[in-house]
Amino acid sequence: MTETNATDENWLLDEDEEELKPVGLAAPDQRLWRVLIVDDDVDVHAVTRLALRNVSFKGRELELFSAYSGKEAFEILRDTPDIALVLLDVVMETDDAGLILAKRIRAELNNSIVRVVLRTGQPGQAPEQRVIIEYDINDYKAKTELTTQKLFTTVISALRAYESLMMLERSRIGLGKILAGATNLYQIHSLREFASGVLNQVSAILDVGADGVLCLMQGGSGVPTVVAATGGYAALADAEVLPDDHPLAPTIHKAFAEKRSQFEHPANVLFIHTEGDRELAISVTPPWPLAQIQRDLLEVFCQRIAAAFDNLYMFGQLRKAQEATVVALADLAEFRDGDTGGHVRRVQALSSAIAGVLKERAVYPDEVTPQLVEMIGLASILHDVGKVATPDRILLKPGRHTPEERVQMQLHARVGQRILERAAGMVDGVSYLTYGAQIAGNHHEHFDGAGYPQGLRGRAIPMAARIVAVVDVFDALLHERPYKEPWPYPLVRSYIEERSGSQFDPEVVAALIQLIDGAPGLWNPEQHCGADAAAGAI
Repeated sequence: MTETNATDENWLLDEDEEELKPVGLAAPDQRLWRVLIVDDDVDVHAVTRLALRNVSFKGRELELFSAYSGKEAFEILRDTPDIALVLLDVVMETDDAGLILAKRIRAELNNSIVRVVLRTGQPGQAPEQRVIIEYDINDYKAKTELTTQKLFTTVISALRAYESLMMLERSRIGLGKILAGATNLYQIHSLREFASGVLNQVSAILDVGADGVLCLMQGGSGVPTVVAATGGYAALADAEVLPDDHPLAPTIHKAFAEKRSQFEHPANVLFIHTEGDRELAISVTPPWPLAQIQRDLLEVFCQRIAAAFDNLYMFGQLRKAQEATVVALADLAEFRDGDTGGHVRRVQALSSAIAGVLKERAVYPDEVTPQLVEMIGLASILHDVGKVATPDRILLKPGRHTPEERVQMQLHARVGQRILERAAGMVDGVSYLTYGAQIAGNHHEHFDGAGYPQGLRGRAIPMAARIVAVVDVFDALLHERPYKEPWPYPLVRSYIEERSGSQFDPEVVAALIQLIDGAPGLWNPEQHCGADAAAGAI
C-alpha cells in the first residue's frame, strides 16, 4: 500500500517559519547523537534530514543514518553501537514491517535503551492504542501531525530519555567494574602491581580510552613519588619524583594541598586518603570533560582503592613477618653448621631460577605452579632446618661419618619436616612453611627411589624437593664444607649430569645446565676469584 505523499499532507512544514538555531556547539571529540531514519519513501528521508539539519542537544549534533526496509534497519542497529533514536515507519516492505522491527529490536538485539518513535501515514493500519500496549515503543506519531517544531520536540525528548537510561546503564556497568576491580586488587602483592591494576580499572570505568593514567604517592617529604604510569605518561614510570615543570604538576600539588579531587579538564586528579594515613593521587586525561556520573563512579572507586591499599600494606607487613621468621629459622640451623648464610642464600637464588626455567619450558605444568615459582626460593632455605636436632659431634665432625653417625645425621630430614608441618598447619592455605616442609623432608630422596627417608621415586617426590635436591648438592660440592674441600666446577658438573635420572630429576638437571650455560659467571665460582666472590654475586 502506498502512503500519502508527505508534501501533499504538509508534513514537516514549519509552523512559524523560523529557522531552528543550534542548541550549542559540539565539544571536541564528543560522539554525536545517532538517529536512524527507517522509511521506504526517499522523500521522507530528505525532508527529515532537512528538518533536523541544525538540531543539537547538550552541545552534541545529530548523526543521521538511513534505512529503507525493516531488514536493512535491523542490520544497522545490530552493527552500529549507540543509536539513540529510531524514527520508524510502519508500512514498508510489508504492512507491519515497522512493528516487526520494533519487536526484534527488543527481543533479538536485547536493546531496551534505544528510543523507538513510530511514524505512520496510515493510522488506521496500526491503531495507536493497540500498538502502544502491544509493542515496546516510546511514542506514536501520525505523519500529518508532525511539523518541524513537533519533530524537534519529539527528538529532543527521546534523546533526553535515552541519555538518562544510558547514565543508569553506565552506572550499573561502572559499579560492576568497581566491584570486580576491587576484588582483583586484593590479589596483588606489590604496590607497583597494585597501582597498575588501579590504572587499568580507572580506564575501564571512564569508558573513554584515557590517553594515559598516572599514580603518585606523597609521603612525609611532601614530594609526589611516581608509583605507576601508562599511555602518554609511561616515560614517567621510571622516574622517582614528578618533575616540577610537568603540565600536571600544578593540579596534582593542588589535590594534595587541598586533600580533595580536582576536575580541571584536561587534568583530572583523584585524591585518595587511606585509613592508614597514606595519600595517593591518580591523574587521568580523557579527551573531553568527565560527566558527573563518571566523577561519582570514580569517587566511589577511590573509596574502594583506599581500603584495598590499606589491606595491601597490612598484607605486606604480614608477608615480611613470615619471611623474617623463615630466615630466622634457616639462620639458626646454618649458624650451628658453621656457615653464616652463604649456602642457604645461594640455594634460594638458584632454586628460584630453576623453577622459573621449568615454568618457561612448560615442564611439569601441573606441579610447577605460579605459587611454587613464587615461594620456592624462600622456602628452600629451610631445607636443613632439622639439623637443630643433630648433635654437634656429628654435625661438625670434619671427617667421614660412621654408619651409626650417618643414620643419626639422616634423621634431620624427618625432624625438619615434622617441625615445619606443625607450623604450616597453623596457617590457612599454602605458605612458605608448606613448601619448606616438603623440601626439608624429601630433598634427600633420589629420583630412582634409592634415597631417604622414605625411598620415594620419581614424581612421588614433591617438585620443590626435586629442585632443591639438585641445587643443594651442586652448591655443597662447589664450596668448602667442614668435611670436604671445594670441588672444581667441571667435576661438579660431571657429577650432577652423571646422576641425572638416577639421583636427580633429569628435567631439573637440564634446567640447571641451561642456567649455567646462559650465565656461567653467575652460577660458577670459577668465573670469579674464588668461592667467596660467587657467593657475593648471588
